Amino acid sequence: MADVENVIIVGSGPAGYTAALYTARANLAPLVIEGFLWGGLLQQTTDVENYPGFPAGIMGPELMTKMREQAERFGARFITDEATALELAQEPGGIHKVVVGGEEHRTRTVILAMGAEHKKLGVPGEEELGGRGVSYCATCDAAFFRERPTVIVGGGDSAMEEAIFLSKFASKVVVAHRRDEFRASKIMLARAQEAPNIEFMTPYVVEEFVGDGGALTHARLRNVETGEECLKEMAGAFIAIGHEPQSELVRGQIDLDPSGYVVTEGKSTRTNRPGVLAAGDLVDHTYRQAVTAAGSGCQAALDAEWYLRDTPGVPVPDEMPAGDPADAQYAPLAEQAGARTTS
Repeated sequence: MADVENVIIVGSGPAGYTAALYTARANLAPLVIEGFLWGGLLQQTTDVENYPGFPAGIMGPELMTKMREQAERFGARFITDEATALELAQEPGGIHKVVVGGEEHRTRTVILAMGAEHKKLGVPGEEELGGRGVSYCATCDAAFFRERPTVIVGGGDSAMEEAIFLSKFASKVVVAHRRDEFRASKIMLARAQEAPNIEFMTPYVVEEFVGDGGALTHARLRNVETGEECLKEMAGAFIAIGHEPQSELVRGQIDLDPSGYVVTEGKSTRTNRPGVLAAGDLVDHTYRQAVTAAGSGCQAALDAEWYLRDTPGVPVPDEMPAGDPADAQYAPLAEQAGARTTS
């Protein structure tokens, strides 16, 4: 079965590329189906200031390029195309099939890292001003709007959490919601109402984002009951109306929660199909940060290694390090350190 891959990773971004790096270092020669829009949501981000190891910050596309190149250095292979179908085996040791561009790829393990997309308003100016004032993550971008007016669009716990965080930086935070009542829990709403620089506008919707010189300057809002419109000065707009996990490829084969996120076993990345792991924003509807996605990509890689090593009927790859995969990752470095000590 020489044409059967050890690992196929579907998706890219921090989770997919980290999984590729770890499985490549374990000599598993992973095949990454990275999609046309490789790199995930960070390709749409400008300055990334909260990823460890970059004290001066780094541009999102540059960070993704570095992650990709690092995985490639150790033997990861890439197909810059979309997976169109998956046929997942049900029994341990079974062969999974991934279809890309009409070609079928077979593999012993699959790591799902398709991520989640921000739900968008679909209003004029949203796409054009993305990364230039319009954002989908206050935790990521709030520091760029110190002492400047901003708006949060949404009415759930995520919107309140974003507003509270943003209020520590912005001069004013307007929370715009289409209904008078909020979906947020009472405690989260109360915390937001306690912030002196958070203002609530209900029932209002954003009709348009307006820019000048390529940056957001205003948001045009409309009262859904009266039709009255107003133009609010805004340097930053944060859309907090939810996420859509990109799980359609595996719907009906993998257990999903009611929101469409892939369900994993306990603290592992294992799904209900043997040899199928899931990582990153595809499973995480709580943290959704690049660093947490990268961490779960590492976990998925190690789970894949353990599956290949420990599942009866699955031939252990000849080049795979012996022993515990986590220890094996660092064995060469430990040997080098020992040699330096004795010399």
